[in-house]
Amino acid sequence: MQGKQIHNTNVVAQDVLATPEEIRRRVPLTERAGQTVVEGRATVERILDRTDHRLLVVVGPCSIHDPVAALDYARRLKALGDELDDTLYLVMRVYFEKPRTTTGWKGLINDPHMNDSFDIEHGLQLARKVLLDINELGLPTGTEALDPISPQYLGDLRAGSRPRSGSRTAPMAACRSPSMRSCRSRDRTASWGSIRRAPSRSSAPAAIATATSCCGADRRARTTTP
Repeated sequence: MQGKQIHNTNVVAQDVLATPEEIRRRVPLTERAGQTVVEGRATVERILDRTDHRLLVVVGPCSIHDPVAALDYARRLKALGDELDDTLYLVMRVYFEKPRTTTGWKGLINDPHMNDSFDIEHGLQLARKVLLDINELGLPTGTEALDPISPQYLGDLRAGSRPRSGSRTAPMAACRSPSMRSCRSRDRTASWGSIRRAPSRSSAPAAIATATSCCGADRRARTTTP
């Protein structure tokens, strides 16, 4: 075994990322954006509890690749939301990560320059700025959480979060602050039973392990495999 590498055998590079605390310092939560998040979460909870008669509608792009276009879309959606506010409550779907079973672009956080440079720190900061700008408009946002790491950078700007289903992500949902915490089934033909069980799974007490502490005391490495 001497001379043979047995650790990180497929890793070609590691970059130290800024902590969640540092990224939040660079792109701080404003009073206006914070108010949008708080009001958005409260409204979503009232709708889910059926104390608000309106229909909750989460609408928006599958994955953000152009922040300028995303903000233009947000302005149009905010205007429509104001017009329909008596019957509908609009939340903008703002996804930054693309879960793929094949190769391809994996989203704004993973590769913000869309050139396989994998500048994840810039991607996290850019994603936070996009969420901040949308919330500044008074439009709440909803996203999909794929791992326990990125929500620590972005979670305070989300009114809702939809994690994918699974033994790892269901407990993760219980630890997130946003209101919408239902789990997406892997099976697109999932029964109503599995859909009804999702909120109870995500609301149960849980403990999860993360590589970065919530207060940002530790540091996180980005790895690239050949």
